[in-house]
Amino acid sequence: MVKLNKIYTRTGDAGTTGLADGSRVSKASARLEAIGDVDEANSAIGVARTHLAGDPLDAVLARIQNDLFDLGADLATPGDREGALRITPDQVEWLESAIDSANESLAPLNSFVLPGGSPAAAAIHLARAITRRAERAAVAANDQGTLSANALIYLNRLSDFLFVAARVMNQNGRDDVLWVPGGPRDQ
Repeated sequence: MVKLNKIYTRTGDAGTTGLADGSRVSKASARLEAIGDVDEANSAIGVARTHLAGDPLDAVLARIQNDLFDLGADLATPGDREGALRITPDQVEWLESAIDSANESLAPLNSFVLPGGSPAAAAIHLARAITRRAERAAVAANDQGTLSANALIYLNRLSDFLFVAARVMNQNGRDDVLWVPGGPRDQ
């Protein structure tokens, strides 16, 4: 268990931060950009959860938030460090199962879905968009130094899950706001 007695350390005052292996990197590095975007996605999921009181999706998102802390630890650990906390294939498989389960109640789409609908769905769509950014940042960081393959896969699956979850929150897709390509705009 992590124990934090002192929040500020002054070690990052010069613009660097420590990784899990003890090395220091710029706070502007691609790896830190990915870690920050994962943190922002986690925060957006926390906001979305405030709209889900009593809904079973809340427990799923709580697990995902914990997985995202694991993912942050994974991204903060360069190389093949023994005993490092990594995203596992089981976590990816669990997420795929959650996607399949949530998707069962949804009718197939015949248009793209605009972010919106219910407040819960809109918040989940925002978390999905932030997750997509986190995935792009992780891919950029991977281009500069190998990250865990499961970390990249998890982010890809997470955005898929959040898309499906937003549709579930829109009355199983009945209240989805659909894109009307090139059509007349009422507003």
